[in-house]
Amino acid sequence: MKIDSWTNLEVYKASFALQQQIFEFSKKWQPEERYSLTDQIRRASRSIGANIAEAWAKRRYPAHFLSKLTDSDGELQETLHWLDSAKACGYLTPAHAEELQRLAFQLGRQIGSMINRRETFCF
Repeated sequence: MKIDSWTNLEVYKASFALQQQIFEFSKKWQPEERYSLTDQIRRASRSIGANIAEAWAKRRYPAHFLSKLTDSDGELQETLHWLDSAKACGYLTPAHAEELQRLAFQLGRQIGSMINRRETFCF
């Protein structure tokens, strides 16, 4: 299948699904977390897909493509940090935290695979 848009990438779809799940969980968090944990985890999780979209636009330039993918991976790692924080604060049950972490690790493998095969995406 020819991929003609970043929106068709499975890695992008997975990143969007993760961000939306985090958004749904974070709507129930304490109001005093609005400008700290809630904003931070939402921003980081949304940046994963945004960087994938930017990478797609820059695939004509392999170094830029790789840079945006590594930015995406960095945002994923930050998201994992905030998930740990939310779990430690009691905002996520262990089961919910485990499910979100599982999705994040799976997404990380997809990003890593894309990084390792970057030359197949660039032209």
